[in-house]
Amino acid sequence: MKLQELTAHETIRKIQGNEATAQECVHAIFETIHKREPAVNAYVTLIEQEAIKQAKQIDKKIAGGKTVGKLGGVAIAIKDAICTKGIATTCSSRMLKDFIPPYDAEVITRIKQEDGIIIGKTNMDEFAMGSSTETSHFGPTRNPWDTSRVPGGSSGGSAACIATDEAVLALGTDTGGSIRCPASYCSVVGLKPTYGLVSRYGLIAYANSLEQIGPMTKDVYDCALFLSVIAGHDTKDGTSVTTAQKDYTSYLKDDV
Repeated sequence: MKLQELTAHETIRKIQGNEATAQECVHAIFETIHKREPAVNAYVTLIEQEAIKQAKQIDKKIAGGKTVGKLGGVAIAIKDAICTKGIATTCSSRMLKDFIPPYDAEVITRIKQEDGIIIGKTNMDEFAMGSSTETSHFGPTRNPWDTSRVPGGSSGGSAACIATDEAVLALGTDTGGSIRCPASYCSVVGLKPTYGLVSRYGLIAYANSLEQIGPMTKDVYDCALFLSVIAGHDTKDGTSVTTAQKDYTSYLKDDV
């Protein structure tokens, strides 16, 4: 199996087992992006050099015998409605084309704390107002299985980049199906978490009383792993529930 085809937990196992480096895994993802992006248009912003720099730092930590985070070396795409410090956050709108947030959303902070590598921002319906990812200022995202069809929306870019191996994990947002529908259309895993489980601090929300940030992944284990990182109480979000962080992978073998 090629490096870009691996799930997050497979990528982590290879990197920590010295079967591959974080740099090799990130390079494989960007090679795929450059090959497939013109047809799919899943991304509005890529930060390749910064991602490679982060990968080098992770490889250095491992070589020095230091412990890396739960997402160490994993390439992660972020829906462009979630604020990323120093990286354009446009909501796929011309109105915000020059907006560069001075702070990270809480979910981004948690990803960085666990050594996840952010590789870019994904296309979406403008201000998340749509269900096909056709209303973006940057042009429509295409369904990677059939580019004559839509990927669903509004998190269509995040779903498409997972389906095409242009990222290992992705974040989307969901008010009325904006994670769930594109996950279904693109044949990936997507979860809208329970309201208040994941901090919305730093989210440019479409519907503040309903919208949630959630994971989009290649398999269910990755979804549980990613949720374990981003979920948990945040004092900066008044709607955040008071609950400790959990390892959601531990529930995967329980009875329904």
